[in-house]
Order: sequence, then C-alpha cells, then structure tokens
Amino acid sequence: MAGQEFLYLDDSYLKECESIARCVRNGRLVILDKTIFYPGGGGQPCDLGTLVRVSDGAVFAVKSVRKENGEAVHEVDADGLKEGDAVKCIIDWERRYALMRMHTAAHILASIFYREGGAQITGNQIDVGKSRFDFSMEGFDREKMEEYVRKANEIFRQGIDVKVYSLPREEAMKIDGIVKLANALPPSIPTLRIVEVPGVDIQADGGTHVKNTREIGTIEIIKLENKGKENKRIYFTLR
Repeated sequence: MAGQEFLYLDDSYLKECESIARCVRNGRLVILDKTIFYPGGGGQPCDLGTLVRVSDGAVFAVKSVRKENGEAVHEVDADGLKEGDAVKCIIDWERRYALMRMHTAAHILASIFYREGGAQITGNQIDVGKSRFDFSMEGFDREKMEEYVRKANEIFRQGIDVKVYSLPREEAMKIDGIVKLANALPPSIPTLRIVEVPGVDIQADGGTHVKNTREIGTIEIIKLENKGKENKRIYFTLR
C-alpha cells in the first residue's frame, strides 16, 4: 500500500484538496490517501475542518487529527464514511493561518533566545491566541527577555522569505542549532525537512509556516514567569 501524502509539507497555503478514504476504523477514524490536515506535533496543534463526501455532499466535521504509525488519522463527528469514498478536505483556514504565523514567530524567537542568551527551549505550546515557551536561562532578566522580543519583531518587519527544503539527515545534524528544543531529536529518517529563515534561523521541522516574516505581525508579551533557577516562561500573542 502506498504511503499517505502530506500535502501541507510542500504547500502550507492549501486550503482544500480532494482525497479518497483509504481506511475507516470504528466508523469515525478516517485515513485518507492524501491530506492537507496537519496532525499536530512540535507544539503546534492539529488542524480542524471538514470532509465533504463528493457523491452526496454529506459533511463530516474533523474534530481532531493525530499521527499513528506514520499516518494522519482524522476523527470525524459522525459515522457514515466508507472505504473508497471520495471526499473534499477543507481546513479551517483562519485557524490554520493563525497557527502558521505563531509557528514561524516561535522559530525566530527561539533562535534569538538561543543565539543571544544560550537558552534552549524546554517546552512549548503554540495556539491561536496565545503561545508559551519554557526555556533554560539563569537569572530572571525581564529587560533582556523584552529585548529578545524587540529583536524578533524587527526581523518580522524585514520581510524575509521563509525557505522550506530537504537535507540528508547526516548533513542536517551537523548544523549548529538545527534542534532548538532541549532533548529533542528529529525522526530517524534519511531525509529531514528543513525550515530556514535566512540569516536568522534554521531548524528541522515538520509543521506549517508562513512564506514571509512580514505576515507574522508583532509579538506582544502577555506574561513572563520565573519557574525556577534555570526555568523561565514567556506567554505571548501576535498583533
């Protein structure tokens, strides 16, 4: 059986696609032959949206998407889809685009924390209205953290094109900072997907991103917290 195609890896701006239900488990867990739905991971939530059956226009809301054994499993809100059904996939684009902006912003901010303060991200959660970073940094220097955010916002305004491409794993792992998340390793596959903001950041990453930093907007700090000796937290939103 051919592998599932993850169309968002090549084009994060695809809002719709046609697909075939390759497998339906327990009436509501659908595996498609190709998908635009991001299944979640790396702190980025999964996409939501709908599957519309081509034959009769029946609509099935996609409540969640998760990855199992390397495939995206779409959980829908009702029974009825059958193996072989042709469907139109439609993602909640407003939500997805907000997450794309947040995700690219997070990459750039993490890179600045890493480069300027030697801080590694120890945990993160990206969301539509608010995102969170936990990072390792000695001392609680509010001014320094605010300066990192100012630098990130300056980069956004520069309008840098974001590059997405593949590299052999061995070559990619030689790049300093290719992994910004502490204790995280990219999957053991021969080729890694790389997301690069030239001159600013380069990371192995499987999520969705904007094409240009100008699309991000402006980071606004919601809250800074001192969680311990070397554990700090920032909550932020985008405007």
